[in-house]
Amino acid sequence: MQHSQPSRVHVTDVVLRDGHQSLIATRLRTEDMLPICAKLDAIGYHSLEVWGGATFDACVRFLKEDPWVRLRELKEALPNTPLQMLVRGQNLLGYRHYADDVVERFIAKSADNGIDIFRVFDALNDLRNLETAMRAVKASGKHAQGTLCYTVSPVHTLDMFVDQARQLVDMGADSIAIKDMAGLLTPYATGELVATLTEAVNVPVHLHAHATSGLSALCHLKAVEAGCRHIDTCISAFAGGTSHPSTESMVAAYADTDYDTGLDLEALKEIGDYFREVRKKYAAFESEFTREDVSVQINQVPGGMMSNLANQLREQNALSQIREVFNEIPRVRADLGYPPLVTPTSQIVGTQAVMNVLTGERYKAITNEVKRYLQGGYGKPPAEVDESVRRRAIGNAPVEEGRPADRLSPEMQRLSADIGELADGEEDVLTFAMFPELGREFLQQRRDGTLSPEPLPSMPESSSRPVTEGTPTEFIIDVHGESYEVQITGVGSSKGGKRQVYLTLDGMPEEVVFEAKDAYVGGAVSGRAQATAAGHVTTSMPGNIVDVLVSVGDSVKAGQAVLITEAMKMETEVQARVNGTVQAIHVAKGDRVTPGEVLVEIEEA
Repeated sequence: MQHSQPSRVHVTDVVLRDGHQSLIATRLRTEDMLPICAKLDAIGYHSLEVWGGATFDACVRFLKEDPWVRLRELKEALPNTPLQMLVRGQNLLGYRHYADDVVERFIAKSADNGIDIFRVFDALNDLRNLETAMRAVKASGKHAQGTLCYTVSPVHTLDMFVDQARQLVDMGADSIAIKDMAGLLTPYATGELVATLTEAVNVPVHLHAHATSGLSALCHLKAVEAGCRHIDTCISAFAGGTSHPSTESMVAAYADTDYDTGLDLEALKEIGDYFREVRKKYAAFESEFTREDVSVQINQVPGGMMSNLANQLREQNALSQIREVFNEIPRVRADLGYPPLVTPTSQIVGTQAVMNVLTGERYKAITNEVKRYLQGGYGKPPAEVDESVRRRAIGNAPVEEGRPADRLSPEMQRLSADIGELADGEEDVLTFAMFPELGREFLQQRRDGTLSPEPLPSMPESSSRPVTEGTPTEFIIDVHGESYEVQITGVGSSKGGKRQVYLTLDGMPEEVVFEAKDAYVGGAVSGRAQATAAGHVTTSMPGNIVDVLVSVGDSVKAGQAVLITEAMKMETEVQARVNGTVQAIHVAKGDRVTPGEVLVEIEEA
């Protein structure tokens, strides 16, 4: 339906969330946000995005800040500007589906603590995964923004996006957001999509487009010409690359036109100058993979996903096969029904593509996440999946057709009991819900008074012995199941039997404390033999042992899972190749393993 729109363009600035998440690994601290809040609050933004996405995780994991305290402090410092957050529907801010009662309480407490606008999305655009969150936002009296994750495939048509937008409005959406997380939009495609949506729905249409391909500013221009009046931008100090178009540039572009934002360019420049100085503190978190790269238009592989794939292949001396992997990604994506490549589906598709290439046979090994996906565990794929792949992954197991969360029992009471006295309120229970192990550790350290944020990347101010510097030592290291390029950049003093070692992981700084020893402490050598017989169980991907499923003396059948490994955040079953009896097990939970090693020995029957 056609409806009148005011001419003025309204701006949401994402510098306090997506800007620093995109460019400096979500490391911006609250102490560097608060001093500029008064000037941000005076600008007259439509809203400021300040929470959600990866910020909750980064606060707890790295910064040792209570994310709820950050939200309350920002609300107090920004009393005149609506605050906005990004929430992954039934996944909230964690990495699994949560029961409805957790979703409802999380949304309610987020509203209580200061969020005014909730941008709600699902990685598959399965709108069933948005229902509970959208309903909870409406119940809180806040603005519910339904989101369309933009991607390109044979099934992602204008008609599909229009149908989903109408469903979101029927669900109670106060506005519709086009979320172009990978930078796939082109200017004329944007104009057509926006024009079609503004004709179809009688709520405002917002555009959120990353600058990865270098086209986002042009996309914003065409969007506004087509009827969009709400755009996401980022102050220039944190704009460009995998972030967003510059706020100042877009304000200048619309000045003295019918679309004039009404924002003061001089005042924005002061804010940009402030953040430009702040960004220098975080310089070592910069990465080559956050730069503008139009290749995303060719292979649809976002920069972060590309870097993880490169590291996995480099570890196995298979970097020369990266083009094969890039060619395999669209094939896997098609087999799985064309999911958009956004967390967690980017990891699901990317890891399977690597395994297909390195094993030399497509779907010879299939990750547990692909199996869960094909069983309906994440929701309904945008298109039909390849049935032969589904059968190979899950056999004749039934496919869940309903909303995944319908299979989850209420969790809040159990979570509250599990965390017990460490929780000072419901917010703490919800932190624990998002990240059980990490959240418990955070709350315990807060109780003990031992919370200690990771140090900003700099050498020690004082030391009984100067830091050694020189030509960096370079090698590959495994961190949390992923491999990284490492440069040792300095070694601190030895204190209390421990020594600080400063290194960079893919250009990002880390400080590691080792037990001080006279001998060089390098990567552990497993000492495992190389697999030579059919009864030798090995893995095709480097990773960590998550679980050992058999014991010595157990009888096993060919194809039976005997181990579960984790690589690139994806779990994979390692199966026996023969019928027989388990004679020896050479791994335990938590061990690091590499391809070709004998992990379990089976005497063939």
